[in-house]
Amino acid sequence: MAATKDAPLATAVIGATITAQDLGVAGCTACGQVVRLSENCDGAPCPRCNAPLWHRKRYSFSRTWALLIAAGILYIPANLLPIMRTRTLGGAARDDTILSGVVELWQAGSWDLAVIVFVASILVPVVKIGMLVVLLVTSQRGSHWARVNRSRMYRLIEFVGHWSMLDVFVVALMAALVRFQSLADVTPRPGAVAFGAVVVLTMLASRRFDPRLIWDPAPK
Repeated sequence: MAATKDAPLATAVIGATITAQDLGVAGCTACGQVVRLSENCDGAPCPRCNAPLWHRKRYSFSRTWALLIAAGILYIPANLLPIMRTRTLGGAARDDTILSGVVELWQAGSWDLAVIVFVASILVPVVKIGMLVVLLVTSQRGSHWARVNRSRMYRLIEFVGHWSMLDVFVVALMAALVRFQSLADVTPRPGAVAFGAVVVLTMLASRRFDPRLIWDPAPK
């Protein structure tokens, strides 16, 4: 069997970066079990949960780049297309984009909600895409620059990623609540679909990126 639990670990060299791959061990992404795994035995089953073991996620760079580029392309229509349509009794229908909704909230005096929606729906996706690009470029080059801070950056991306769905949640909640009344109607528009796709793609991109690649040396 390629994976065993009881294998001696090598002693870390002072001043050098020793990775689990250098020591011949790998952590299971399903249950967290750390087992011995030789380089040519990627995909061997975990002795605890039988999940496949990998020193690094397969095709991490290519898959993350593909998801990130798709998210960047969809981010444009997500902000240009209307995200919801509001129709009141006796009034004309009005389409709002994310930015126009932020402006309307600000002009109505709800500056706190406007700031929250702006940060969660406009600023966070842009910053998340930019940070993932930095992680991809530096990891592919094997850069030694701020490895600890880049690892913290990845954990921050994972933490704040799901908050980007705030605008989609607001539209869904308003559409559900207003339908109980007969004086107004709120329906989602194509911008909500594009924005939801951006959020999902960025979340998948962060999941496909392997943070262990940050600590790998530069390719020969």
